Amino acid sequence: MSQAMDEVLAELAVLEDPKVREANAKRGDDHGVNLSRLRAVAKRLKTQHSLALELWATGDTAAMLLAILICRPKDFGRDELDTMLRQSRAPKVHDWLVSYVVKKSAHAEDLRRAWMLDPDAVVASAGWALTTERVAKKPEGLDLSGLLGTIEAEMKGAPDRLQWAMNHTLAQIGIEHPVHRSRAISIGERLQVLKDYPTPPNCTSPYAPAWINEIVRRRLGSQDAVPPDGVERLP
Repeated sequence: MSQAMDEVLAELAVLEDPKVREANAKRGDDHGVNLSRLRAVAKRLKTQHSLALELWATGDTAAMLLAILICRPKDFGRDELDTMLRQSRAPKVHDWLVSYVVKKSAHAEDLRRAWMLDPDAVVASAGWALTTERVAKKPEGLDLSGLLGTIEAEMKGAPDRLQWAMNHTLAQIGIEHPVHRSRAISIGERLQVLKDYPTPPNCTSPYAPAWINEIVRRRLGSQDAVPPDGVERLP
């Protein structure tokens, strides 16, 4: 273990806050470091890929999150990323790895296709997260109708994290692609997934029909506007 590694781990230990750990535990994350403070550490360290590899290898959630922030995403091979994802069982590590590392990799599309078919629901959820990204930014070549069919058939009974990721894809298709909007809303209304999810005031519900209609309304700039495909919003 390098001296730099020792110093960083000692700093993370000082930043450990029992109240933060307790709050994170409710979301399935096992670390007690405030993320703003963690980002401040990463900003000071800047990119240090070798140190990132050492931090990742500890298996400690806070250290793995810091590793994601200071690594060099393009330096990871396809198999390395696959292994890292399977090691990412804490939700925040999983989400950050996909968002901050895999999405920047040349292997993202290959991994997206493979992960979507993986029998491990957590791994599959990463494939759906990458699919959501493509739906929004690079939909060319995607079978959007086929994706809606899969969502309609499988989302209701999917494990929580996979269900959440599929629901995000459903909402994104409805938001970004007017030709599929009414079908996306209809699927959401029929499946009722996340309809009763507790949503704070002034936040958008993750229930796909409400989510789709709210974002479309904002983009149109009028509460009275009708989406381009003629589908009325939910009240």
